[in-house]
Amino acid sequence: MSKRKKKEHHEEHVDESWLLPYADLLTLLVALFIVLFAMSSVDAEKFQKLSKSFNDVFTGGTGVMEFPSPIPEGQREATDVSKDNLPESGQEQEQQDQEAQAALEQLANEELRKQADQEALSSLQEKVNSYITNNDLTDKLETSLTTEGLLVTIRDNVLFQSGSADVRREDYDVAGEISDLLVMDPPRNIMISGHTDNVPISNARFSSNWELSVMRAVNFMKLILENNKLDPGKFSAKGFGEFQPAAANDTADGRAKNRRVEILILPRTAESGT
Repeated sequence: MSKRKKKEHHEEHVDESWLLPYADLLTLLVALFIVLFAMSSVDAEKFQKLSKSFNDVFTGGTGVMEFPSPIPEGQREATDVSKDNLPESGQEQEQQDQEAQAALEQLANEELRKQADQEALSSLQEKVNSYITNNDLTDKLETSLTTEGLLVTIRDNVLFQSGSADVRREDYDVAGEISDLLVMDPPRNIMISGHTDNVPISNARFSSNWELSVMRAVNFMKLILENNKLDPGKFSAKGFGEFQPAAANDTADGRAKNRRVEILILPRTAESGT
C-alpha cells in the first residue's frame, strides 16, 4: 500500500507556473533591445516598430512583429518627419538658390545698363566737343564726364554782362545751337545751374550772388526751351551762388572760372532711381 502511494507521488508533473513571468521578462528584454536599436537612428519605420513592440508588451501580444500598428493610417503619415521635411528643405534651398541667381542677374543687367548709358553720354560728349572746336569756343565752353552725368560748363562772359542775368542777344545763336545738342531720343533729365564768384554784388536788381545765380540759370533755361523739340518736364534750374566754386577766388582767373552756367545731363539710371 505504501509502495503504491510512493509510486503515484513520483508520477506528478513539475510545477510550470514560473514560465509566465519568465516569458514576460523575455518580452521586456526584446522591447528593450528594440528601444536601444531605435535610439541609434530614429526614423518613421523604427518608430512604428517601437510602437508595435510596446503594444505587444502592454497588451499581451504573442509576437513582436505580429500585432498591427497602433498608429492610425492618417497619423502614420504625419509622423513621417524625415520623409516630409527633407523634400521641403530641398525645395527651400532650391528657391533660395534661384533667388540668389536672379539677384546676380539683376545686378549684372544693371551694370550693363550703366555701361551702355556711359557710352551713350561719351558719344554725346564727343558731339558737344566737336561743336566747341568747330566754333572756336574752347576757352569758353568745356565738358567733363562724371558719375553724375555729362557736365557742360559755360563761362558767364559767353552769355551775360557783368552783374546781369539776361542772356546777351549776340549769344542767342550759341544758346540755340546748344539746345540742338540737347535733343535726344528718348529725352534725358537735364539740370541747369548758375554759379558766381565770391565778390559781393550790389545793384538795384540783385541783393546777393545767390539771387544772381538763380536768375541766370532760369533765364538761360527759358532760352534753351524755345526749342520745341525739348521736353520742359525734363528740365530744372538751380542757383548755387558762390558756394560751389570750381577754382579759388583769390585770383582773377579763378573768379572767372567760378562765374559760370552748368548743364548737367543726367544718366538714365539716375532717372529710374536705380
